[in-house]
Amino acid sequence: MRFWISAALAFAFSSLAPADSFAQAPKPTDKQTAAIRACAEKYKDDLDEVEQQCLFNLVATPCVNKPSNASDAAVADCYRTETAIWDDLLNENYKTLQGTLDDQQTAKLRAMQRAWIAYRDTTCNFYWDKIQGSMANTMIGACTARETARRAALLKFFSTL
Repeated sequence: MRFWISAALAFAFSSLAPADSFAQAPKPTDKQTAAIRACAEKYKDDLDEVEQQCLFNLVATPCVNKPSNASDAAVADCYRTETAIWDDLLNENYKTLQGTLDDQQTAKLRAMQRAWIAYRDTTCNFYWDKIQGSMANTMIGACTARETARRAALLKFFSTL
Protein backbone atom coordinates (compact mmCIF):
# COMPACT_ATOMS: atom_id res chain seq x y z
CA MET A 1 0.00 0.00 0.00
CA ARG A 2 2.82 2.40 0.86
CA PHE A 3 4.34 1.87 -2.58
CA TRP A 4 1.12 2.97 -4.31
CA ILE A 5 0.85 6.08 -2.17
CA SER A 6 4.47 6.97 -2.90
CA ALA A 7 3.95 6.31 -6.60
CA ALA A 8 0.81 8.46 -6.66
CA LEU A 9 2.60 11.31 -4.88
CA ALA A 10 5.59 11.07 -7.21
CA PHE A 11 3.27 11.26 -10.22
CA ALA A 12 1.35 14.20 -8.76
CA PHE A 13 4.52 16.17 -8.08
CA SER A 14 6.04 15.32 -11.45
CA SER A 15 2.99 16.82 -13.15
CA LEU A 16 3.79 20.15 -11.49
CA ALA A 17 7.05 20.53 -13.42
CA PRO A 18 7.20 22.59 -16.59
CA ALA A 19 6.39 20.48 -19.63
CA ASP A 20 9.63 21.51 -21.34
CA SER A 21 11.56 19.51 -18.80
CA PHE A 22 10.33 16.28 -20.35
CA ALA A 23 8.86 17.16 -23.73
CA GLN A 24 10.47 15.90 -26.90
CA ALA A 25 10.97 18.61 -29.51
CA PRO A 26 9.08 17.94 -32.72
CA LYS A 27 11.50 17.32 -35.58
CA PRO A 28 11.86 20.35 -37.83
CA THR A 29 11.46 19.90 -41.56
CA ASP A 30 14.38 20.31 -43.93
CA LYS A 31 12.70 23.44 -45.30
CA GLN A 32 12.40 24.99 -41.81
CA THR A 33 16.00 24.17 -41.01
CA ALA A 34 17.24 25.58 -44.31
CA ALA A 35 15.27 28.81 -43.84
CA ILE A 36 16.73 29.55 -40.41
CA ARG A 37 20.24 28.54 -41.46
CA ALA A 38 20.12 30.80 -44.52
CA CYS A 39 18.80 33.71 -42.49
CA ALA A 40 21.38 33.26 -39.73
CA GLU A 41 24.15 33.14 -42.32
CA LYS A 42 22.84 36.23 -44.10
CA TYR A 43 22.89 38.29 -40.89
CA LYS A 44 25.86 36.63 -39.20
CA ASP A 45 27.67 39.94 -38.73
CA ASP A 46 24.74 41.65 -37.00
CA LEU A 47 23.38 39.97 -33.88
CA ASP A 48 20.37 42.29 -33.71
CA GLU A 49 19.37 41.50 -37.28
CA VAL A 50 19.62 37.76 -36.64
CA GLU A 51 17.12 38.18 -33.85
CA GLN A 52 14.84 40.60 -35.72
CA GLN A 53 14.82 38.80 -39.05
CA CYS A 54 15.34 35.14 -38.22
CA LEU A 55 13.91 34.46 -34.77
CA PHE A 56 10.30 33.25 -34.80
CA ASN A 57 9.52 34.72 -38.24
CA LEU A 58 10.43 31.63 -40.24
CA VAL A 59 9.29 28.68 -38.12
CA ALA A 60 7.52 29.39 -34.84
CA THR A 61 5.13 32.17 -35.91
CA PRO A 62 3.90 30.44 -39.09
CA CYS A 63 3.42 27.29 -37.02
CA VAL A 64 1.57 29.13 -34.23
CA ASN A 65 -0.71 30.81 -36.78
CA LYS A 66 -2.02 27.53 -38.17
CA PRO A 67 -5.62 27.02 -37.02
CA SER A 68 -4.77 23.44 -36.05
CA ASN A 69 -2.24 24.73 -33.49
CA ALA A 70 -4.66 26.58 -31.24
CA SER A 71 -3.80 24.75 -28.01
CA ASP A 72 -1.07 25.87 -25.63
CA ALA A 73 0.63 22.48 -26.09
CA ALA A 74 0.70 22.88 -29.88
CA VAL A 75 2.08 26.41 -29.59
CA ALA A 76 4.79 25.20 -27.19
CA ASP A 77 5.66 22.51 -29.76
CA CYS A 78 6.07 25.22 -32.42
CA TYR A 79 8.64 26.93 -30.22
CA ARG A 80 10.35 23.62 -29.43
CA THR A 81 10.67 22.94 -33.15
CA GLU A 82 12.42 26.26 -33.66
CA THR A 83 14.60 25.66 -30.61
CA ALA A 84 15.80 22.37 -32.10
CA ILE A 85 17.07 24.20 -35.21
CA TRP A 86 18.83 26.90 -33.20
CA ASP A 87 20.28 24.30 -30.84
CA ASP A 88 21.88 22.46 -33.77
CA LEU A 89 23.33 25.76 -35.00
CA LEU A 90 24.54 26.60 -31.50
CA ASN A 91 26.37 23.27 -31.25
CA GLU A 92 27.96 23.71 -34.67
CA ASN A 93 29.01 27.27 -33.86
CA TYR A 94 30.42 26.12 -30.52
CA LYS A 95 32.56 23.47 -32.23
CA THR A 96 33.74 25.94 -34.87
CA LEU A 97 34.68 28.49 -32.22
CA GLN A 98 36.36 25.83 -30.12
CA GLY A 99 38.54 24.93 -33.10
CA THR A 100 39.96 28.47 -33.15
CA LEU A 101 40.99 28.55 -29.49
CA ASP A 102 43.99 27.47 -27.45
CA ASP A 103 43.60 25.18 -24.41
CA GLN A 104 43.10 28.01 -21.92
CA GLN A 105 40.50 29.73 -24.10
CA THR A 106 38.73 26.40 -24.66
CA ALA A 107 38.42 25.90 -20.90
CA LYS A 108 36.97 29.40 -20.57
CA LEU A 109 34.56 28.75 -23.43
CA ARG A 110 33.36 25.57 -21.71
CA ALA A 111 32.85 27.45 -18.42
CA MET A 112 31.06 30.26 -20.25
CA GLN A 113 28.69 27.78 -21.91
CA ARG A 114 27.92 25.99 -18.67
CA ALA A 115 27.09 29.32 -17.02
CA TRP A 116 24.91 30.26 -19.99
CA ILE A 117 22.99 26.96 -19.83
CA ALA A 118 22.29 27.55 -16.14
CA TYR A 119 21.20 31.13 -16.92
CA ARG A 120 18.93 30.03 -19.78
CA ASP A 121 17.29 27.28 -17.78
CA THR A 122 16.82 29.39 -14.65
CA THR A 123 15.50 32.36 -16.60
CA CYS A 124 13.14 30.48 -18.89
CA ASN A 125 11.81 28.15 -16.21
CA PHE A 126 10.97 31.16 -14.04
CA TYR A 127 7.83 31.50 -16.16
CA TRP A 128 6.66 28.30 -14.49
CA ASP A 129 7.65 29.56 -11.06
CA LYS A 130 5.74 32.78 -11.63
CA ILE A 131 2.57 31.81 -13.50
CA GLN A 132 2.48 27.99 -13.82
CA GLY A 133 -0.13 26.29 -15.96
CA SER A 134 -0.12 25.51 -19.66
CA MET A 135 0.57 29.11 -20.71
CA ALA A 136 3.84 28.96 -18.76
CA ASN A 137 4.98 26.09 -20.98
CA THR A 138 4.33 28.19 -24.08
CA MET A 139 6.33 31.05 -22.59
CA ILE A 140 9.14 28.69 -21.56
CA GLY A 141 9.25 27.38 -25.13
CA ALA A 142 9.49 30.88 -26.60
CA CYS A 143 12.12 31.93 -24.05
CA THR A 144 14.24 28.85 -24.71
CA ALA A 145 14.07 29.40 -28.48
CA ARG A 146 14.97 33.08 -28.10
CA GLU A 147 17.90 32.47 -25.75
CA THR A 148 19.22 29.58 -27.85
CA ALA A 149 19.04 31.66 -31.05
CA ARG A 150 20.83 34.56 -29.37
CA ARG A 151 23.55 32.24 -28.13
CA ALA A 152 23.98 30.53 -31.48
CA ALA A 153 24.43 33.93 -33.14
CA LEU A 154 26.87 35.10 -30.47
CA LEU A 155 29.04 32.00 -30.81
CA LYS A 156 29.07 32.47 -34.58
CA PHE A 157 30.11 36.09 -34.08
CA PHE A 158 32.91 35.11 -31.66
CA SER A 159 34.33 32.71 -34.23
CA THR A 160 34.77 35.62 -36.68
CA LEU A 161 36.89 37.67 -34.27
